[in-house]
Amino acid sequence: MTLRTTNPATGEVLDTFPALTSDEIDAAIGRAADAFRTHRRTTFAERAKHTQAAADLLDAEIDDLARTMTIEMGKPLAAARAEVTKSAVGLRFYAEHAERFLADEPLDDPGKVNAARAYGRYQPLGVVLAVMPWNFPLWQVVRFAAPALMAGNVGLLKHASNVPQTAIYLGELFRRAGFDDGVFQSLLIDSAQVEQVVRDPRVAAATLTGSEGAGRSVASIAGDEIKKTVLELGGSDPFVVMPSADLDRAAEVAVTARVQNNGQSCIAAKRFIVHDDVFDDFAVRFVDRMRSLRVGDPLDETTDIGPLATEQGLDDVVEIVTDAVDRGAEIMCGGEPVDRPGWFYPPTVVTDVTPDMRAYHEELFGPVATLLRATDLDDAIDIIKKTAYELWHDPDWRGPVLEEPDVDRPRVRRLVAGDEHADGEAEEHEGDAQDPDLRPGQTARTLRCDDLVLAAVAPVVAVPRVVIGHGVARRLPRGPGRDRRRARGLGGAVQVGRGGRGHPPMVAPATLDATTVRAGTGAPRTADTAGGMLSPSARSASRTGPSPGGGGAPGRTGRRSRRRRRAPTTTPGRRRCRRCGC
Repeated sequence: MTLRTTNPATGEVLDTFPALTSDEIDAAIGRAADAFRTHRRTTFAERAKHTQAAADLLDAEIDDLARTMTIEMGKPLAAARAEVTKSAVGLRFYAEHAERFLADEPLDDPGKVNAARAYGRYQPLGVVLAVMPWNFPLWQVVRFAAPALMAGNVGLLKHASNVPQTAIYLGELFRRAGFDDGVFQSLLIDSAQVEQVVRDPRVAAATLTGSEGAGRSVASIAGDEIKKTVLELGGSDPFVVMPSADLDRAAEVAVTARVQNNGQSCIAAKRFIVHDDVFDDFAVRFVDRMRSLRVGDPLDETTDIGPLATEQGLDDVVEIVTDAVDRGAEIMCGGEPVDRPGWFYPPTVVTDVTPDMRAYHEELFGPVATLLRATDLDDAIDIIKKTAYELWHDPDWRGPVLEEPDVDRPRVRRLVAGDEHADGEAEEHEGDAQDPDLRPGQTARTLRCDDLVLAAVAPVVAVPRVVIGHGVARRLPRGPGRDRRRARGLGGAVQVGRGGRGHPPMVAPATLDATTVRAGTGAPRTADTAGGMLSPSARSASRTGPSPGGGGAPGRTGRRSRRRRRAPTTTPGRRRCRRCGC
């Protein structure tokens, strides 16, 4: 397959790039795995230095990079510059704060686990695949890469096939900033080749931002391999206008919320739910502002709306709007593709939308707004809930949310999809360098895991617990050396402390995999294992079950268990049994 840069403003193919072969993909994964062994041992200060350098490169190259993004996916040039600035802010944010986010988390009362000290420690997972979309081709990648690399992971990027030049730039950015070769690589591959990467045992996890279909595919493959995934999928988000709203301000904000990024944003408001008492007044203001927007060449600084990014995207919008009109919806402005080369669609407002129409339920990924009537707030919330795609909520009323006469706390709590962003639009629009502290809330089919700030770091780390107990350090009972190494090397529990009467071994399970020690016996048992890697005694337990009477180690019976209970420690000078450590 060949990847293409196609200018959506003209439909002209500007450049082509061959997709990697299977062998080239395998070699890239090998470089990533090798790089992880070194990168995970670097300090936060070293990683922060390189991450800051990446931000400096973005600042220095803002004009060229913004132009590349605009040519590849059609966003207005001003919006592209704002995305570069926002991405630099995100890089600096994680460079500054990642060490604090990933600091050890001590247990307030280690005595609860009979320890002198106990804490959780974040550790990187390894090679992480990121499947990223074209609509924010720089920011979406940076908001994955910054926390992932700062946490000690390495990244493989499979970018959208229509933005190969942006993908190549990102593949070189982090190397130029000082990270070692292999720490971050762009894979020019098509969707069919993603499975090879996800199934490779050297790849630890995957994250995807994109459509529900793409998320379902990657999640099913990763689930089959029992690997972590982070998914952010579609959004058809509500903007609620109540009678107390300042209608001029509400209409102004609503327009920006709908047409940001040419209407192609998962957290943009798409359904405008307006109280009956102010519906007509709001509609007039909203439609007038939508009509006034200038559609044209995205490289022209005066353009408000550029083309849709792909021809398929234009076809999808046309199909959904046509379906609504055929079933009785009214077009208040727009409604037909612009008669010019490229994939342009005008700002459009559709009203009288009913539940039998696709526009009522599905995500419209273009500058199309649906206007819906609500009799009161309860009715508005019922309408909000009639879609599976919710990333953000925009209730619009004056003052604090609870000052509206028709609002009370139980009703506000019904807005469970995420952030009730009162009297304002989702903050990912032109000219706005969104604070990385903000993140959308998600439910239903939209997200598997939050993806910003500490929540951005958490999915790409393992959290083994370390418990330090009393007495001298005692190693786990002997067994084949490879099993002991597996137990330690997979981020499992660490034992520092002694087993025996009065001083049970202090080991807590890791999040993903661990070997724990039964208190008072020193015999290992499996708490949670990954990939079937069990210690010898755990394998015995899985075959024979717990010993009669509950004493001793699971699966152990008879003389050996009794002897261990009688002699929890060894006599000085006495040799340990090589088989079981007694």
